[in-house]
Amino acid sequence: MRTALSAAILAVTTVTAQAQAFDTRATAAFVMDQTTGTVLLEKNADEPLPPASMSKLMTLYMAFEAISPLNGQPAILTADDVLPVSQHCMNYTGSTMFLDTTDRVRVEDLLRGVIVLSGNDASCVLAEALSRNGTEAGFAQQMTTRAQQMGMMNSTFANSNGWPAVGHRMSMRDLGILADRMITDYPTFYPLFAEAEFDYDGEHPANTRNRNPLLGLGIGADGLKTGHTQEAGYGLVGSAKQGDRRVIFVITGLQSTQARAEEAERIVNWAFRQFAEREVVRAGSRLAEADVWMGEQTTVGLTVAEDVSLLVPVLDQNGINAEVIYNGPLEAPIEAGQEVGELVIKLEGLPEARMPLITDAAVAQGGFETRLRMAAQVLWQRFGPAPAVETDGEADAAEDAA
Repeated sequence: MRTALSAAILAVTTVTAQAQAFDTRATAAFVMDQTTGTVLLEKNADEPLPPASMSKLMTLYMAFEAISPLNGQPAILTADDVLPVSQHCMNYTGSTMFLDTTDRVRVEDLLRGVIVLSGNDASCVLAEALSRNGTEAGFAQQMTTRAQQMGMMNSTFANSNGWPAVGHRMSMRDLGILADRMITDYPTFYPLFAEAEFDYDGEHPANTRNRNPLLGLGIGADGLKTGHTQEAGYGLVGSAKQGDRRVIFVITGLQSTQARAEEAERIVNWAFRQFAEREVVRAGSRLAEADVWMGEQTTVGLTVAEDVSLLVPVLDQNGINAEVIYNGPLEAPIEAGQEVGELVIKLEGLPEARMPLITDAAVAQGGFETRLRMAAQVLWQRFGPAPAVETDGEADAAEDAA
């Protein structure tokens, strides 16, 4: 059964209804309000694309897991461990920490080297340390497997750092999922992404600055990772927090560092200015009544267990549309708080929100009189009243009248 609930929802609070689509210059993009889980923008979000250095986030996440496992397993790496640099890792060019095979580098410095300096060599060193077979290629296979376990189904890795390679691909949604997990799972490591500068040995001043163009702009930006190759263009996995809200965004395919910086700032400002979190339904408020079969009461109220807050656009005050969906009638006995359906809330331009509906009271099974009444009701609905039967006299009278 479906029941429209626009009036009931609007009685709780007046909110907005239409989101204006953001016209991004990025070839692919994904923007999500992390606080509510609302996806604000999708553009080619599920297309596997070359991620460049943005794929280093996967190496970092697995390094964080190795240092501080979430599953209760023992750590296999510490921040103070010292790792050697192989010839393979030293051979990487592009953005590096300028490591060579004589270096022995602390894990903490390698993490900063990847995050702040985007070190291809640092990422490789971490990969070889964590690889089951000791090779970067082996670690890339582990990255692909772990990504799929995390729900990143459009990601495959050929190396640890995003160096151009056949088959090394990630979608923008996958990078958004990864950023969300990074922030949520490892809040103690996350402040590293906001560091503007890291001078590893004082000998290479050309590469000490974080390339994230949003840091220091006063818009709440505190991460995460830039990327650039000729094939991929300029990209950024970013996040910013203002007040209680956090926004995660991923863009790629921009033509220059300036275009990347401008587009990233535009997206952050749009996400915070054009949307606001509003309480839509209060817990316990009766949203609808469901019919009850064989119960002491014929109906029961439906509500939500927790207050429902949604991200809504701040313009176009047209309200929202909502439906109650349940399979009815509900059969007694029914417990209070029993999940029996869904509340579906729709805002134009945004994904629909679904949350469980529960009963607001218990309904006991009816006794003999209830069963008798229900049986009579079924018979009435099935057969209805007996049709009138015409007698011979009535037929004759009808003929005389004709």
